[in-house]
Amino acid sequence: MIEKSTLYIVNDIESALKDISGKLPAHSVRIVQNELEGKTEFQLPQAQKAIKEAYIASATTKYVVLCGDSFRIEAQNSLLKVLEEPPKNVIFLIFTISKNSILPTILSRVQVQYLKTKKTITPSTLNLKNLELKEVYEFLKQNQRVSKSEAKEIVESILFSINQNKVKLTTQQLNSFSKAMKLLELNSRPINVLTTLLLTIITKNTK
Repeated sequence: MIEKSTLYIVNDIESALKDISGKLPAHSVRIVQNELEGKTEFQLPQAQKAIKEAYIASATTKYVVLCGDSFRIEAQNSLLKVLEEPPKNVIFLIFTISKNSILPTILSRVQVQYLKTKKTITPSTLNLKNLELKEVYEFLKQNQRVSKSEAKEIVESILFSINQNKVKLTTQQLNSFSKAMKLLELNSRPINVLTTLLLTIITKNTK
């Protein structure tokens, strides 16, 4: 059982939330994150919501979970007092993907756990040297319901295989990979992002 406010550095916040939700009683967890479409930064409104939630009395342990790919400085500053002296039965759990955005004053008030692991990238099953439209169609059909994190893994595996097999792409086609990752971070539909990426790649075979 978690007994002290903790900052977790993770690979993927969605996966970390699922994991922590499975370990703690559902009624004791309050998740606070930016719910605006395309926003993954923890900002002042989320900090204010977290503080308000912390001061709602609870007879049993309550976990206030703060999530953000990054945390705005003003949001962190507003949390300092409540992290220093949390209300009775309240434990803060902070999830982020990088320690770099966290102020030293926050770090001094919580324990830190690194849960990031080195990723093993599995090569793509696609025939990227001679990619055809039929194969792309079948691949997209099989992956039409993938999550954001799964779509990211697919993009990484395709790029890994391209480099491994020395497939030549134009600068524009290579840039489409970073664009795809950014769109996924902005919560674009995974299947739409994968469709655009693969159709961009396949054009090399039609020129």
